[in-house]
Amino acid sequence: ESLDIIQYVDTNPKYGPPRMIRPASGRTDFKAWQKKVQTTMRKLQRPRYVKAVGFPEFAQKDGRMAFIKNHQLPPYEKAEWKDAAFPQAKREELYDAALAETPQLLPEINAALRELEDMIHCPQCATEGGVSIDDIDLWSRLRSITLVKGVELPPKVRAYMDYFSELGDVPLYDTMAI
Repeated sequence: ESLDIIQYVDTNPKYGPPRMIRPASGRTDFKAWQKKVQTTMRKLQRPRYVKAVGFPEFAQKDGRMAFIKNHQLPPYEKAEWKDAAFPQAKREELYDAALAETPQLLPEINAALRELEDMIHCPQCATEGGVSIDDIDLWSRLRSITLVKGVELPPKVRAYMDYFSELGDVPLYDTMAI
């Protein structure tokens, strides 16, 4: 959905010069990396969203419970997780259990981030040739990992994250990390 909105705005002259953002490159190394870390990322990030202080959408319990209900954890598929027969208390237990797995998951994600270091072209773009949909996709995924205390962003990954944070005036979550 979000990428559809970005593509719409980027191709509509009403919003400025079209095609300032290059299309996705189709890089299979990024896709493979994302698939490899998907389970780990979900277990590390999702419980922290509802636990961290500072997200206005989670200030009330109803907001936290809705997020938990709508964002499954592995190994569950979305349909099974959202099924009315799946108790909310069980979902909450699984979120707590995922958070408790942090000591085992940190070495895994830190190793994966070191692998990503070589894939990023430079601090200004993940793929050679300039800003593309690759950057929007990758940066948004990586931003969430800054919510995890103990994550070690290698120098090039950190520079990439900081560059887009400053460029877009969108802060990272380091100060909220748990």
